[in-house]
Amino acid sequence: MLGQLQLNQVLFLDIETVPEHKNFEDLSPTKQKLWEEKSAYKRRYEAIENEEISASEYYKNAGIWAEFGKIICISAGFINTENKQIEFRIKSFYGHEEKEILEDFSSLLYTHYNTSKRLLCGHNIKEFDIPYIARRLLIQGKPLPKILNLMGKKPWEVPHLDTLELWKFGDYKHFTSLKLLTEILGIESPKDDIDGSQVRSVYYEENNLERIVKYCEKDVIAVAQVVLKLAGKPLLKPEQTTYL
Repeated sequence: MLGQLQLNQVLFLDIETVPEHKNFEDLSPTKQKLWEEKSAYKRRYEAIENEEISASEYYKNAGIWAEFGKIICISAGFINTENKQIEFRIKSFYGHEEKEILEDFSSLLYTHYNTSKRLLCGHNIKEFDIPYIARRLLIQGKPLPKILNLMGKKPWEVPHLDTLELWKFGDYKHFTSLKLLTEILGIESPKDDIDGSQVRSVYYEENNLERIVKYCEKDVIAVAQVVLKLAGKPLLKPEQTTYL
């Protein structure tokens, strides 16, 4: 199904996000009110037996919204085919200053992924990663690299490859997690340490950013493996991965 894809033109990526602040009380009064309004539906939907979930309690989930969260890691990898030997090179942009992360990642896009032949690839990338990165760039006062700017583009002109979308085969109501997809395709699971629901506590409570970076990088490798599998190509071996 991906036989014509030029794998060396694809940048595989994943992001990790957390609430912008550690606690709800750290928000300004205006932002607290806006959070109450933004999260109201989700809080009602997730309430058990009509038990109300307060905005303060639910704030631990704020990382899923770009308006109330921030990016702490972007991991990106590409397949290098020089010398006819396949090598997967992966680099992570991470830290506590989101602006610096976005600047460094944007520099990569401007330098190497600013042509119509390049693609960005991830799992659920069209619904989460790309919109989140774009929104946070604008919030930080930064311009959108061409590959992220979708204004005026037709669906078939969007340079993004989504493994979730590939697996849907047109079934728009169907959702398959990356963990499930790797399991059924016989690919090593990236979720052998933490999962997305634990990133906030690992960051704010454990202060273990390096653990989150490793988790993010595993997701990127898993996405690349899924694409290789769907393209009928051999999977990457651990020794073929280089961390930059």
